[in-house]
Amino acid sequence: MQGEIYTAGDFGEVGHQIGSVEKLLDETPEYFVMNGAVGALTEQKPLKANVGETVRIFYGVGGPNYTSSFHVIGEMFDRYYNLASVTSPILTDVQTVLVPPGGAAIVEIELQVPGRYILVDHALSRLQRGLAGFLMVEGEEAPDIYKDTTTP
Repeated sequence: MQGEIYTAGDFGEVGHQIGSVEKLLDETPEYFVMNGAVGALTEQKPLKANVGETVRIFYGVGGPNYTSSFHVIGEMFDRYYNLASVTSPILTDVQTVLVPPGGAAIVEIELQVPGRYILVDHALSRLQRGLAGFLMVEGEEAPDIYKDTTTP
């Protein structure tokens, strides 16, 4: 789930934070988050999978205000269920999907290469306000698909 948090305190301020109705009404959140907290899907509980698996992600936006341009850096969505409809036609080979506040999407990725894939809202400045997740993929390298040229 993607959401926004509107606090009276500044971004990064330590300690208990109270909500700010003014920031909510002005639509100026201090934080954009996945699963309710900064670091929920990076430091606390990153997603894990193995090469050869197909991962299905149910991605919702609780909002309350911002639409998401959901994207996984380094991957294409092999299948995309628009607005999380499993009875509508499936789209294939999609890079970024729009998810409105109060809406959802379902995407599937067939994993071929190990690595750390970053889940983001492609409005990338939101990453600096806490909105990121990791999909940690383990397994055998696939140099015919991808080869890391930064290491000897």
